[in-house]
Amino acid sequence: MNVRLGIIGVLIFTCSLQSFSQISHPKASPFAIVEQEFGLSKIKVEYSRPAVRGRHVFGPQADGQKGLVPYGRIWRVGANESTKITVSTDMQVKGKHLPKGTYALYAFPEENSWEIAFHTNLSHWGDGRKNYNPNEDLFRIKLSLEKLSDHQENFLIAFDSITHNSAQMELTWANTRLVIPFEVDTHAQMELEISRQIESNPTAQTYYEAARYLREQNRDPKRALQYLNHALRIGGDTYYFHRVKSLVEAALGDYKSAIVSAQKSMELANQQDKDEFVRMNQKNIKLWKTLLKDE
Repeated sequence: MNVRLGIIGVLIFTCSLQSFSQISHPKASPFAIVEQEFGLSKIKVEYSRPAVRGRHVFGPQADGQKGLVPYGRIWRVGANESTKITVSTDMQVKGKHLPKGTYALYAFPEENSWEIAFHTNLSHWGDGRKNYNPNEDLFRIKLSLEKLSDHQENFLIAFDSITHNSAQMELTWANTRLVIPFEVDTHAQMELEISRQIESNPTAQTYYEAARYLREQNRDPKRALQYLNHALRIGGDTYYFHRVKSLVEAALGDYKSAIVSAQKSMELANQQDKDEFVRMNQKNIKLWKTLLKDE
């Protein structure tokens, strides 16, 4: 019995030594996460960043030998695990509908263009050549490449050209860049959010924010004015409520009312030492008085 217990103890001790003796090595292709908000949506990408390290990356080398990423072969868009992309809302990608969710991202590089696959199976390790099933693609898109004069050492995924309704995801490595366009209908999302907030327990700020959005997007000034009037009735006088109201009234061509609202905004802003709002209102009052004379 004692011998058996001794053997078990030695095994446990040996296993413990093995588990504690493992050394964590720095990764040749370090893991990275990039997130980008645009409008009311967000994209998150989890990927690894291989380096060129003097090697030929895309397509055949001058001597005909394969590069790191051969043409026509599936690529994981990075290294190690397959790259994962998560979208917080439904989006459009070059005319294709991308529902909210997480997908594996794969590429099929060619010399002048790539096919990009949004893949529904997230379990593949690496490039998935052995287990990849094209029937599990949500869809593929074909995109042209941009050849760069600058060198990008580590594979990079970044976002640029960001608006309320769109963002471009850039894949850059060595001297090659590919841009994937994402689009969302932020206005439709905002209209749903405005309706939801107004139907629940709206405050003066709720109506003001709804009106300010409509004003900034140059949409439905009559409805924006209704929201502002309601905000003023239930929330009291504020310089920024009157400021936005003046802009909406001017958009409707009612310069007399716009001047009155701007004067009220300027008065309240002056009381709170909001010099910038005083100057903005003064400038608009001068403009609108000129427009009234021209009518």
